[in-house]
Amino acid sequence: MTRRPRRVLAAVCAAAVLALTPVAPAHADAIRDQQWALEALHTDRAWETTRGQGVTVAVLDTGVDDAHPDLTGQVLPGKDLVGFGATRGDSSWALHGTAMAGIIAGRGNGPGRADGILGIAPEARILPVRVILESKDPARAKARKSRGTALADGIRWATDNGADVINLSLGDDSKSAHPDPGEDAAIQYALSKGVPVVASAGNGGEKGDRISYPAAYPGVIAVAAVDEYGTHASFSTRRWYATVSAPGVDIVVANPDGHYYIEWGTSAAAAFVSGAVALVRAAHPGLGPAQIKKLLADTARDAPAQGRDDARGYGIVDPAEAIEAGSRLRAADLDTKAAPAGHRGRYFGDGPAPPRTADETANWAAPLAGGLGAALLAVAVVLWRGRNAPGRR
Repeated sequence: MTRRPRRVLAAVCAAAVLALTPVAPAHADAIRDQQWALEALHTDRAWETTRGQGVTVAVLDTGVDDAHPDLTGQVLPGKDLVGFGATRGDSSWALHGTAMAGIIAGRGNGPGRADGILGIAPEARILPVRVILESKDPARAKARKSRGTALADGIRWATDNGADVINLSLGDDSKSAHPDPGEDAAIQYALSKGVPVVASAGNGGEKGDRISYPAAYPGVIAVAAVDEYGTHASFSTRRWYATVSAPGVDIVVANPDGHYYIEWGTSAAAAFVSGAVALVRAAHPGLGPAQIKKLLADTARDAPAQGRDDARGYGIVDPAEAIEAGSRLRAADLDTKAAPAGHRGRYFGDGPAPPRTADETANWAAPLAGGLGAALLAVAVVLWRGRNAPGRR
């Protein structure tokens, strides 16, 4: 049997990448039919109130293809904090970031935008911040095995440049993973400025359930993955920090190469929840990160018998219920100015982070080794070869 080339959407070391059996190419209008997650998340009800207009979601990832027809007009000028590696047109450029942006704010394409990917918050804007390279980018060899500051810098930059929500569909769940004071401080900075931070719980469910950062930092909305039946995905990390769950199996995603793929991973789940947070923020712009996190937990459906567990958090996110509950929330119910305290464990002290070296920004590599430890681990199959529209390859 001939094997198709693997197209990996994990931005760093993607362990156990799977190549799925190709299916017959489908027409673009069939893509929408395969977006089971939109129905599962009751987006039709949420969209009766808002589709995310006026909200900006920062996607800290491998970059976003602003020319993709499903994202035309949705992507704002962003920031590249890596500074080297693949560029537009290369086969390892902006794959993962484009996939996440489509899940969050895709608007489809073609007549009536009936074709292609429709995001959970299709009227939200995407602010791309490049903080990592794709796992197949040859330039990764330049990076040393050190965290660097790209992720922390990206969180602060996004916070100061208009982000209303920060999506981190990435993480480090390697054996050496540990909290980083700069990243923790950056997240606390975003929260203190009123910006919710969403991260993938990790894809280590079959490999020891190791802790993944940034999901484990205080205040983060950490997202586990479920399948079409609402069952915990076996690859999804089970840990105390899981807030809610979202679809992460058989998810159709857009790609800069003009194809659509089916992927799985907690990266996708985090993107769906970032879109859900965008809807809540659009409906209730005065709510703070702590309020929004509590709303998502309180209104999640299919909650575990004991109310919460490490596999699925408080249940599957339900943006429509969160929006409705937000209408009843009083400002006094939670202190919106109170950001969770940062870590005070063995890796943290009260002093400043070490001085940055000249090339440190590039040292994001093993950073989020383990894969976008929360990145989409699997590659899948081409569903549709884009029509020969301008800008497509």
